Amino acid sequence: MVPAMTHRVGIIGVGWGAIVHAPAYQLVDDYEVVAICGRNPERLAAGAARAGITDTSDDWESFVQRDDIDVISISTPVPAHHPMTLAALAAGKHVLCEKPLALSPQQCAEMVDAAAASGKATATCFELRWTPERSTVRKLVGEGLVGDPYYVRLTQSLGVWHPTHKNQALWMYDIDEGGGYLMGLVAHDIDFVSSLFGRPVQVCADVRTAVPTRPLPDGSTLHVTADDTSALILRLDSGAMAVLTASAVGVHAYGAVFDAFGTNGTISGPIGSRAGASTIRAARASDDGLQDVTVDDRLPRSGRPLPQRSAAGPIRAMALMLEDWLPALDGGATPVPIPSLADGMLVQAVIAAARESAAGAGWVAIP
Repeated sequence: MVPAMTHRVGIIGVGWGAIVHAPAYQLVDDYEVVAICGRNPERLAAGAARAGITDTSDDWESFVQRDDIDVISISTPVPAHHPMTLAALAAGKHVLCEKPLALSPQQCAEMVDAAAASGKATATCFELRWTPERSTVRKLVGEGLVGDPYYVRLTQSLGVWHPTHKNQALWMYDIDEGGGYLMGLVAHDIDFVSSLFGRPVQVCADVRTAVPTRPLPDGSTLHVTADDTSALILRLDSGAMAVLTASAVGVHAYGAVFDAFGTNGTISGPIGSRAGASTIRAARASDDGLQDVTVDDRLPRSGRPLPQRSAAGPIRAMALMLEDWLPALDGGATPVPIPSLADGMLVQAVIAAARESAAGAGWVAIP
């Protein structure tokens, strides 16, 4: 029996990269995180220590050229995704890039073209497809429980931008830096719905900033340009309507609620509540009523324990995505569809069209 190849990973980004990417790779056999890269020396040292990585760099351009790295995992501020992905692909590396894939659909298209020309395995990090609840929904849809979809709804509630909440990282308030919750949260939902129920072809949306300023520690005021609240109505090529809403200004609010109605049946319930609080219910048209569904409890095959901290959910989901991505790194077929760079480009096209709609264009076609 030929032993599995170990894929050597270099992570760029010491925030989410150290908190989620590194421990996710470390949960999966056949990956080895060999180095981490960040531009700020203090944050780099702290992130490397958190992730247990001793090999560090502050120069991403030379980092992607290293012969001892096979996979570049990009978890940086959004403006850097485009140049880093292009450089890593040109250097012959496999690339996993965080979402949002880039600041514009045009940049995404260049990344997709470069990936196709490279022949390397690439993916967009829509790891929420692998959360227990969303994995369960995907299984039910795959079994035909919904049938032809009529209507899909996904509502997200958060309180992190309420005026009583402490400031988040300041780039989150800047649209030019990829901030806001349309990019940061609804992007996952666009991908999830598109992957299950049909490609969005038109959108009508309202995207707004309910809390326009934030106080800064020095007494000055930050003027917010990114969104905290959005509502998107999507027409899918399957004929279904999808309604995606999100708001980060609900004090004490947390969670996500999902519904899917179709010719064969219904799926309904929370798909983003805190651990242990989710109950998905489903039924076919011939059933007496909705019944509780056992939620997917898959864990990484390595058997290594999940880190016991608040990021355990995203770490688990990303580890499962990485586990399923492994065959692609060796030129094989994956057991389930992996979010591609083209999927990331589609999401950014929907976001761009939603912003155009919210600015007064009404229904906007998604190219």
